[in-house]
Order: sequence, then structure tokens, then C-alpha cells
Amino acid sequence: MSVHRDRTGFLFLNIGHFYDHLFMLLFPTAVLAMASDPVFGGSYADVLSLSVYGFVAFGAASIPAGWLGDRWSKTGMMSVFFVGIGAASILTGFARTPFELACCLTLIGLFAAIYHPVGIAMVAADAEKLGKALGINGVFGNLGVAAAGITAGALADLWSWRAVFIVPGLIAVATGFAYMVFARRQAALGIAKRPPRAHIPLTPGQMKLMFAVVIVVTLCGGIIFHATTVGLPKLFAERTGGIATSTLQVGALVTVVYVIAAFAQIVVGHLIDKYPLKPIFVGTIVLQVPVFLLAATAEGGAMVALGIAMMLLVFGAIPINDAIVARYGAAEWRSRIYAAKYVLSLGVSAAAVPLIAGLHEQGGGFTTLMMVLAVSSAVITLAAAILPTGRSEQAPAAAPAE
Repeated sequence: MSVHRDRTGFLFLNIGHFYDHLFMLLFPTAVLAMASDPVFGGSYADVLSLSVYGFVAFGAASIPAGWLGDRWSKTGMMSVFFVGIGAASILTGFARTPFELACCLTLIGLFAAIYHPVGIAMVAADAEKLGKALGINGVFGNLGVAAAGITAGALADLWSWRAVFIVPGLIAVATGFAYMVFARRQAALGIAKRPPRAHIPLTPGQMKLMFAVVIVVTLCGGIIFHATTVGLPKLFAERTGGIATSTLQVGALVTVVYVIAAFAQIVVGHLIDKYPLKPIFVGTIVLQVPVFLLAATAEGGAMVALGIAMMLLVFGAIPINDAIVARYGAAEWRSRIYAAKYVLSLGVSAAAVPLIAGLHEQGGGFTTLMMVLAVSSAVITLAAAILPTGRSEQAPAAAPAE
């Protein structure tokens, strides 16, 4: 049995996840090369602040994007995503004033908002092996995160900061046209639309409990994810001693950790396909508690090892969260549920940076932060323990017959 019923479509969706995170994180590195530009050569904070509205659009537009995906066309929305994010990036490369740059970055965020509510719903809908499909798709997203800095740095050094946006933008637009040709060919061949993945039925009470669990997991999990991904470079800079002594070495070490950890999603996805979801969920989250507690005081090689373990468990939880919606959410609501879930997560991410800065400046350093994350993991563990299973969770839900 293959991972996905539409292999070519699945490849496009994975590439889309890679692009989504890549384009959203090109600017933070491009800023470093913009200091030599007389128009944009202000302070780092001033130039970086121009991306704020892009991140707001990235979250706020998720709900209307999910609604359009459910009510209009998921394939159509993905076509808009590829071409739109590429065109917006190209326009960013031609920005002549700070105002134009801010508008173009906002456009990137607007089109990037399409992917999570629409693309992940499409991955889940046609997956033969739900967990593995979500895991592979998640790896592509995390590789986009890891590749953004390297891509932006290389293009800026070879040409200019404008090439950072123009070159990837052209590639994304070309991908979009290829996707539209593929989609039209599928339609012209008369390939029947497959029935959506069946969901596990829950009673009204169980459904309310499931939504409550999703909210808790999204809020606490969002704090953990964003605090670890934002704070890891500084944590390694302070705690790894002679292992990483320069900014380049710290950055390279963090990239290696992210790449290794990304593949945890495939392992967890495989487990989701073979065993009931709830014990995997509880087991993955409860292991985070001792890892965070040990990381609170670790240094040197132990800190690197715990950093890898920490990110393996944090990234490994991602397909579990998406699988909950795919297993229990009715097909006609999945895009909107994913959108609402992502908006909540983005809202929490806005609090992660001041949380890290505040705890660090108050003298607790990363020790206090790790304690807070351990408590957050314990809260998620309790929420996972009361997750309703429905009558079919004794075995993973099978995809409907074609």
C-alpha cells in the first residue's frame, strides 16, 4: 500500500509545505544583507519590523482560506498559493521604499496563509497511511525552515538581497503553473473524485471534549514549539561551551539538530498508522517533561544531546496533532478546523518571544524557561489522557475504498 492515493499530487503538496515555511523565513536573513542598501539601511529592529504585518496576515488569513477551500475548491486554492506566493516574492525583490517592502511582505504572508488549512486537509483526505503521510509532509515543512537561512544567505552573497526573493519567487510561479497543468490533466482524464476520509464518530459530549483537548494542545504545544525553535540558538550559544563558539557554528549546529529532528515525524507517523493514537500521543508528550527538566541545567555535550532529544519530541508531536483533526473531524469542516487551530498557534507564537526575553532578563536564564515548558508538557499529557477515542480507535481508521 502506498503512503498516498495521489502520488504526484502528494509531491506537489509536500513541495508546497516546503515553500510555505521557506518564503516566510527568507526576510529575517535577507535583513542582514540590506544594511548596505541606502534605502533600507536602517537599524536591524526597524527593518525587521516591516515583516510584522506579513506574519499577522499569515495567521489571520488562514480562516478565510480554509473557508474558501471547503466551499470553493482546494485544488484552486493551491494553485493560487503557488502562483501568488511566488509573484508576491518577486514583487518584494523589486520594492523601492520601506512602505512597498512592508506591503509586499504582507502579500507573502497572505498567500502563505493558504497552505496549512488547505494543503494539510488535502494530505489527510487522500492518505492511504494517514500518519506516515502527515509525517512526510511535516518533514518537508521543517526542511523549509532549515533551508531558509542558507538559501537567503547564499543568494545575498552571490547577488544581492533582491535575488533572495526574486529567484525563489520565479521557481514557485513555475511550480504553480506545473500544478495547474497537472490538475487540469487529472480533470480532463475524468479521474473521479475520491470520497473523503471517513472520520471516527463521536457523541456530542465527546466532540466537545475533543475540541477542548485540541485547544489545550494547540495553546500549550504552541508555546513549547515556538519557545524551543526561537530559543534554541541562544540556548546553544550559552550552554555548549567549546562545541560551538561562533555565530556560524551555533547556526550550523541548530540547523543539524532541526534536520535530524524533522525525521521524527515519519517515525511517529508510522506508529500512528499501526497503533491507536491516544497512547502514542500520551507517550510522546510525557517524555518531554524529563527532557525539559534535564535541559534546565545541562551544559556542553549533554546540552547538545538533550537539544536533539527535545526537538525530536517537539517535532514528533506535530503529526499527532494533525491526525486528531483528520481522525475525528468531519470532512466538510476539516479545512476550517485546521485554520482555527493554526490561528490559535500563531497567537501563542506572538507570546513566545517576549516570554523567552522576559524570563531570560529576570535572571532565570533558560533554567526558568525549561521549567515552564516542562509544566506545559505536563498539562498536555493530562489533556491527552482524557482524549475521547470513539468506537473505532482500537485500530487506526482505514481510508474508504475507492
